[in-house]
Amino acid sequence: MAALIEAITVKRKMVFEFENTPYYCLDAEVSTPTARGGQTLVRLKMRNLLTRAVFDKTFKAGEKFKEPDLELVEASYLYSDSEGSHFLDQQSYDTHTLSGQMIGDALSFLVEGALIQLHKFNGNPIGLQLPEKVELEVTYTEPGARGDTSGNVTKLAKLETGIEIKVPLFVQEGEKVKVYTETREFAGRA
Repeated sequence: MAALIEAITVKRKMVFEFENTPYYCLDAEVSTPTARGGQTLVRLKMRNLLTRAVFDKTFKAGEKFKEPDLELVEASYLYSDSEGSHFLDQQSYDTHTLSGQMIGDALSFLVEGALIQLHKFNGNPIGLQLPEKVELEVTYTEPGARGDTSGNVTKLAKLETGIEIKVPLFVQEGEKVKVYTETREFAGRA
């Protein structure tokens, strides 16, 4: 039997199961009443891990949630086609296909062979988790102009997956750079 989680103990970045669906807590706010006999309420901003929908819901402090049967499995990105994006499970060597809705904008950071964490709910893949930083090659950038170095000067660079980010002037075409997956910002040379 899975452990039960009380609503008052749910914190940011926790995962819980509500109405047989896994949710990720984006924010938790506890409101305690000032009058005697009032109930403590917990307002959760939560993301449905199956549909990616985000919404707020208020629960009584004593309400209980099940711990979801969620598992993170290491997988490598193979390719994408009209059916979806295909990943190879590094433990069982099974191929899993995720739809565009399950992936979101993660394709902007995925190159063939990239390792990611695959989310599985009750044994079925439902989404993925990118690493904090990924290494991508710069396919196009303007050359930096000499003398253009007052302050923190940047230029646009197009990366091998098609996304554009701002990089320092010294970055050249063909170089590999590290990019933060959450903010899409330059993190350094690879």
